[in-house]
Amino acid sequence: MRKFLTVLAALAALSLSNCGYNTIQSEDQEVKSTWSEVVNQYQRRADLVPNLVNSVKGFAQQEKDVLLGVTNARAKVGSIQATPEVLNDPAAFQKFQQAQGELSSALSRLLVVTENYPQLKSDELFKNLMAQLEGTENRITVARNRYIKAVAAYNVTVRSVPTNFTAMMFGYKEKPNFAVENEKAISTAPKVDFTPAPAPAPAK
Repeated sequence: MRKFLTVLAALAALSLSNCGYNTIQSEDQEVKSTWSEVVNQYQRRADLVPNLVNSVKGFAQQEKDVLLGVTNARAKVGSIQATPEVLNDPAAFQKFQQAQGELSSALSRLLVVTENYPQLKSDELFKNLMAQLEGTENRITVARNRYIKAVAAYNVTVRSVPTNFTAMMFGYKEKPNFAVENEKAISTAPKVDFTPAPAPAPAK
């Protein structure tokens, strides 16, 4: 009896392997891993925002609307729990993506405003924060691209025959990916340019 059960277990394991179960498991774990890195880099950016706002406020406190916009966008991002469960909820994923896009837009508006304050742009703290922000945006792009590829591979597996039958049997569904219409906005790092504006041409 024990020998029969051993053979049965071996056949079951072989069957699961051939039907793509192990592939689904591996790709599902890769999606979760790459998602964790996306969230990590977005959190790194969010952590920079308070210092950045305070730095700008020291030189341009009159830009209250812009500063408030960044603060509110950052708060909205912080209110969303980007747990792995988000990957199985397209609506929650879209909400996360939208919040990050709003923070990107708010930061872009803030950087446009700072162009009008030469003293701010020459401040060492501000320049350091900008360098960190630019580096973080680049890391976000890399992490997001890895996630996009991981999800694409996973989604192909759970939709392809015969692995789609295994996916249905064990409840594995397609996972949401970054929307094409929002990809350009959130993949463009805020412009950081400390080049002095050209002097206006003398009046004739």
